[in-house]
Amino acid sequence: MKFFHSHSHVIGGTLLIAGTTIGVGMLALPVATGPGGFLPSILIYFLCWAFMLCTGLLLLEVCSWMPEDSNLITMASRMLGKVGKIACWFIYLFLFETVMISHVAVGGNITSEIFTGQLGLIPSMIFYVILFSPIVYMGTKIVDRINVFMFSGVIISYLFFIFVAAKHVDFSKLTVVNWGKAWLAIPILFTSFTYQVIVPTLVTYMKRDFTKVRKTIIFGTSIPLAVYVIWQVLILGIIPIEGTNGLLEAAATGQNAVTPLKHFIGSTMVVGIGKAFGFFAMTASYIALSLAFLDFLADGLKVKKVGYRKVVLCLMVFIPPLLITMINPDIFLTALGYAGGISCAILFGLYPPLMVWIGRYKRGYTTGRQIPGGKVFLGSLILLMIVELGVEIFPQLS
Repeated sequence: MKFFHSHSHVIGGTLLIAGTTIGVGMLALPVATGPGGFLPSILIYFLCWAFMLCTGLLLLEVCSWMPEDSNLITMASRMLGKVGKIACWFIYLFLFETVMISHVAVGGNITSEIFTGQLGLIPSMIFYVILFSPIVYMGTKIVDRINVFMFSGVIISYLFFIFVAAKHVDFSKLTVVNWGKAWLAIPILFTSFTYQVIVPTLVTYMKRDFTKVRKTIIFGTSIPLAVYVIWQVLILGIIPIEGTNGLLEAAATGQNAVTPLKHFIGSTMVVGIGKAFGFFAMTASYIALSLAFLDFLADGLKVKKVGYRKVVLCLMVFIPPLLITMINPDIFLTALGYAGGISCAILFGLYPPLMVWIGRYKRGYTTGRQIPGGKVFLGSLILLMIVELGVEIFPQLS
């Protein structure tokens, strides 16, 4: 018991990071990476994981230079000036809206299927948001406890899904290789490995114990990597890339990876477990991301999270994504692509090494280093992101 108590924050933080990461992006991964084939997608998984692990640790280093309760707006303002602060505002708002739109779209879809379509898609979206938004209003401690339950649901349903779906895997389907198409999935992969939004919140929650937060980042990002690889084996081994109800058709119609399963597996139990896994994984991410955005708005607007002010902040978090998704329910994959290719790439790919460069070599900060590497390492990360952004913004040049 003493061990668990002393490590409870690390365990809770690890699950928050894993829950934030294993979210709606996971349901899109096989659809986005499938055309490239299994082996190319796995290599890109490892590269994106390593990159995002590094930028998360760099963001933690920036947190160590900031005052208590600081979030991305304060960091960008202090390290990148007024232009960096304004850009952070617009990009973060765009990121949040696109990611949350994706969560509401899939959440409403799975909720509707749980009710066997009787509730309807738009009422299901409204029900989903109303069901989970009060948890975020209650604060980090409640989110931590609920997230343990949600992530337990993720693990249990995931293990059950592996057990019942493994026998349906056709390993010959995993031999497809198309490197040219594999790289096209990088924007959604960035979204799928994004967790950095929760780092400033964890720093506050763990009372600025940076050693503990560092452990949670390493442990919390390693879990999704393992989960994604096995998930990729199962989905790509069951659902064909081409043909009716294949992954290419799912991509064209904006579906997630769970929806086509029913066409290739005769067992309703397997499909049901797949839906349960999708629900738990997406909801754990939805709650954690909403909490992070609430803290971001409070920091950026300099509003205390108390009373009616907190209610207004929560309305700002939940209402706009819901309204947009109700207008365009098929926006799932498009929203994730924009989120990862532009917003995640700038905020969590470019900003962390850029802020660390300024902090170390312009401001002379020498404390809080979380990862080895000097100017060459930071410069390489920055250059990679500039190239990725160039390809995303000007695809005709690639």
